[in-house]
Amino acid sequence: MDLIDILTLLGIIMAGMSVVVALIVFLQFTRQALKGVKPLIKHPIPKRKIIKKEIPMSKEAKEGVTFNDIFMFMIAVPLVLLWVGFAGFVIHSGLGKPEVLENIEAYTTLIAILGGPALLIIKDALDVWKQEQAEKTAFYKVKAQAVIDYNDTVLKQAQDIESKAQEQEHKMESKK
Repeated sequence: MDLIDILTLLGIIMAGMSVVVALIVFLQFTRQALKGVKPLIKHPIPKRKIIKKEIPMSKEAKEGVTFNDIFMFMIAVPLVLLWVGFAGFVIHSGLGKPEVLENIEAYTTLIAILGGPALLIIKDALDVWKQEQAEKTAFYKVKAQAVIDYNDTVLKQAQDIESKAQEQEHKMESKK
């Protein structure tokens, strides 16, 4: 299989994925638009009341899958993988095949075209990760301060109890 055939196949795959994403976007907008529309025909069958057991769920589990999640898995992840894979393929092929080195400008141009959006996606993912790490650090700082404050309060309370006990003991001794 020639390198041009591989590039053509990758292009067809990406075009198919873009059609799928466009369809998902269209269906999402249609669903949002029809959410507030009342049905023209009312169902004659009354709805039965379904009793559900409440299962405690985390906040992440309640949110469900968002459009951004779908976008990341349908566009961003394949784009980054395609970019890294193609760059690795060109490097590997360039080491063993002189015809790849003759057309290296075309390949590097394609890598650069794919690399622009891929690098932005990677940068955004790293920014999100850094934000999560900052939130964790802030949480642990607050938690550590709460533990310190609690320990200080317990120590002060123990000292107050001890001083009250000593005062009571002195009062009892002075009355004797």
